[in-house]
Amino acid sequence: METFWLCFVPLFVAVDAIGVLPLYVALTEGMDAARRRRVILQSVGTAATVALVFLWIGPSLLAYLGLEVFDFMIAGGLLLFAIALTDLLSGEKRQRQADPESLGAVPIGVPLITGPAVLTSCVLLAGLHGKAATAAALLANMALAGALFRFSGPIERVLGRTGSKILSKIASLLLASIAVMLVRRGVEGLAGR
Repeated sequence: METFWLCFVPLFVAVDAIGVLPLYVALTEGMDAARRRRVILQSVGTAATVALVFLWIGPSLLAYLGLEVFDFMIAGGLLLFAIALTDLLSGEKRQRQADPESLGAVPIGVPLITGPAVLTSCVLLAGLHGKAATAAALLANMALAGALFRFSGPIERVLGRTGSKILSKIASLLLASIAVMLVRRGVEGLAGR
């Protein structure tokens, strides 16, 4: 169970469902309840599928390219740090115009829910804690994101825009800390050989 939580927390921060929530609300504004449910299913399904596929083929791809887990830890840590720093210093996550029919898949599913931070975290966590624990934690985070979107109205009323932004910034700060830890472990791993 401890391994699950060691995977769940970094993925919770990487998914950042609370930070994506205001974008989901803005992108689905004016849609009826049935259409919103379809968008939620499409977004969570797409995000989970992309992340799970990368979880399983990512390590093989790294091996094919001659990369070690320590190399990926350093590169992934730097990338996560850059993403976290961008989120910390910018006003909001970037938003694109989206096709209403594929809105759940792009941009909500990919890249807002499953973006570089989630893909990097999946490969790194699988190397540290195994694919089964990482997959379970990933699916739990996807279900949580879907639930947050489903109850977006009441959550937005309680948190407000400012509360959502504050929680997103705290999540980005945690992601930056995890990124530094990954770089440190990667450097220690390479130096320890």
